[in-house]
Amino acid sequence: MKVGKKLVKYAMEYKKFILIALLMLTFSVGAELTGPFIAKKMIDSHVLGIESPWFETVKGKDAVLYEGKYYKRSQYFRTDEQKGKEVRIIQVGKGFYFINGAIQMDGERSYHKGKITIKQGDSIQTLTAKKISTTQLLEFYQPEIPRIIRLILFYFGLLLCASLFQYGQHYYLQKAANRIIQRMRTDIFAHIQKLPIRYFDNLPAGKVVSRITNDTEAIRELYVTVLATFFTSTIYITGIYIALFILNVKLAAICLLLLPLLYLWVIVYRKYASKYNHVIRSKVSEINATINESINGMNIIQAFRREEKMKEEFEELNQTHFNYQNKLLSLNALTSHNLVSVLRNITFVAFIWYFGGGSIGVGSFVTLGVLYAFVDYINRLFQPVTGVVNQLANLEQALVAGERVFELLNEKGTDVSDERIPRYKGDVTFDHVYFGYKENNDVLKNITFEAKHGETVALVGHTGSGKSSIMNLLFRFYDSTRGNIKIDGVSIKNISIQSLREHMAIVLQDPYLFTGTIATNVSLNDPRITREVVEKALKDVGADKVLKNLEKGIDEPVIEKGSTLSSGQRQLISFARALAFDPAILILDEATSNIDTETEALIQEAMDVLKKGRTTFIIAHRLSTIRSADQILVLDKGEIVEKGNHEELMERKGKYYQMYQLQQIKKVG
Repeated sequence: MKVGKKLVKYAMEYKKFILIALLMLTFSVGAELTGPFIAKKMIDSHVLGIESPWFETVKGKDAVLYEGKYYKRSQYFRTDEQKGKEVRIIQVGKGFYFINGAIQMDGERSYHKGKITIKQGDSIQTLTAKKISTTQLLEFYQPEIPRIIRLILFYFGLLLCASLFQYGQHYYLQKAANRIIQRMRTDIFAHIQKLPIRYFDNLPAGKVVSRITNDTEAIRELYVTVLATFFTSTIYITGIYIALFILNVKLAAICLLLLPLLYLWVIVYRKYASKYNHVIRSKVSEINATINESINGMNIIQAFRREEKMKEEFEELNQTHFNYQNKLLSLNALTSHNLVSVLRNITFVAFIWYFGGGSIGVGSFVTLGVLYAFVDYINRLFQPVTGVVNQLANLEQALVAGERVFELLNEKGTDVSDERIPRYKGDVTFDHVYFGYKENNDVLKNITFEAKHGETVALVGHTGSGKSSIMNLLFRFYDSTRGNIKIDGVSIKNISIQSLREHMAIVLQDPYLFTGTIATNVSLNDPRITREVVEKALKDVGADKVLKNLEKGIDEPVIEKGSTLSSGQRQLISFARALAFDPAILILDEATSNIDTETEALIQEAMDVLKKGRTTFIIAHRLSTIRSADQILVLDKGEIVEKGNHEELMERKGKYYQMYQLQQIKKVG
């Protein structure tokens, strides 16, 4: 599905708000576009309408007294009123003249010594006329003033309604946009939780963060600004063209040439803007990733004096981002305003050419009111055109951002299952298992062993031998390429990931703590883990002795990654977390390698409590910590080269014996 369709699909979830906003927008635009028609009516019917036929009448409403007689415009007579002799008031130059009779034709006018001559082609009419004073002229305009005031008030009323509808559409469109982005961010965050660990191996955290924050904010602009502008412009342009066709078909047809020019411009603009925006959004992600990485590794950067090097790397990214921002800026500056100016000039040239063959006013192609309305509508026509052109940059940004967001959402994730299975015993079988992080490059080869319920199995070997990979397969962070892994005789591929992991727990070499308190880091806010369970778990692993000096005890705040706690305290909290969830299978991934001797003694004491009734896997570099393991698997280059307990392996005097002896020598040394 294309990006546009997906964005529309999200919008349709809140179509009620959007439809209300767009309906209000339509009313608002319609109210605004009545302005030129009202102005046309004021000019033609009331300002220039004084030249309409007048008839003698009696004193009454709309009647004007002139030299002892009353006159009224023909439009203001009721059907039951009698009309007297017709008279006319016409303008010649700057003066107005009273003609005591009808006019047979209309055309070019001139006044000379009490006579008005009207020429229309070869026809000429000469009429006796009397100049009207300013005071008398104002009398003739008296019936028009209330009508003009009513039209003005009506127009202001429409503008007020338009303002209210503008507010309403803006409110509902903003509300819809906020809901859409809220939903989109929730969907992205939820989807991230389903993605396999493999996905994050090649994607820095900063890039993911950028897609959830920056890219969705760009999409928000699409719904709030771009959608409103495009819809407003469409309504405006449609309404203006309807009005222009009502006023003059030929000129309106000429103005239609703007639409294909505008469409052609959109095609050309998007070709270049899309390219620039892809680079810009990509660089923003890389900048976020670099900042995130720098903050997390600040102690290493400063310790190895890499500040200047990191600055140079960041500046290189920043400069590329700057260059492409400038390219986009140049594209917008060069084309948007210039394009509108060129189109406006072309339109007015056509307008002047069209009206160049005839005069404006009486006897011309159009009345002065129509001319005013035309100029007003043509000026208004370029407001939405400018709006569309100016929003093309935001449209492209939103589409590129949408493409990046939906690329993330399209990544295949693991369906979350609510299925709960009874706590399994924990008999684990690896049957001829092969696995590689990359295709055709196995890091585990023919791994075969059994771990019975309640047993402790230790995995030892040099770095890169495959110890952690075995645990990754057991947790189904990855799936084996060949072979089978079973728990209680059931293939783990036949158990949903959530159900499988519900009865497992892991303690990592570098434990991860979340922002919150010590208590919430043990319970992970699981309602099944009560405060009593938290306290007991901390006590059982000996953490109460280490944490007793903290001011707020287990309610002590924990900031990001638990940076204010010692490595020993963090490790004990992670042990308590594992114990609190009472897993059937427990994995200790080099869990004691970062612990001081005193804390290690505490943990060793708690290990017996922790291992009771569950299958335990220990990955350890310190071989002294696994002497009591029921089974020790020695790995080398992804293969199990030795298997047995400590005594058996020492008697064999193989690889394990050599590793153990080497550690003892180092310890003594």
